[in-house]
Amino acid sequence: MTAESLSKERLRLWLRMLRVTRQVESELRERLRTEHDSTLPRFDVMAALYAAEEGLKMNELSKRLRVSNGNVTGIIDRLVEDGAVERIAIEGDRRATRVCLTSAGRESFRAMAVEHERWINALFEGVTEEDAHHIGELLHRLPASLDDTH
Repeated sequence: MTAESLSKERLRLWLRMLRVTRQVESELRERLRTEHDSTLPRFDVMAALYAAEEGLKMNELSKRLRVSNGNVTGIIDRLVEDGAVERIAIEGDRRATRVCLTSAGRESFRAMAVEHERWINALFEGVTEEDAHHIGELLHRLPASLDDTH
């Protein structure tokens, strides 16, 4: 294989990955909207908070999700209004707060997460366990960040 043909094949791979990712993401967004009156960013925020039982500072949450503090703040505001998240003052730091899921928020996320897994399983119905493992292993060869490519 020449360097040019390898380059073209990698480009085709990227375009396939992008197409599949966009299709799956679109389907998940629609299902979260219609079945849980939620959004994918809201789901992602709740997932991060669910994994961090003690809660996270806003900057930790933003870093974990790789989005700006501004993006997270609006979602957190709505989750607080809905009773799914609470803000907790951090002793000794008047400017910082920790956010965590309430028990109602944890319950709500668990229900969405079960559905989310079921949806993914159905969307990838044609992929065997062995195929999924192999594809995952191949994707681990890709750089985790742009810094790894320089």
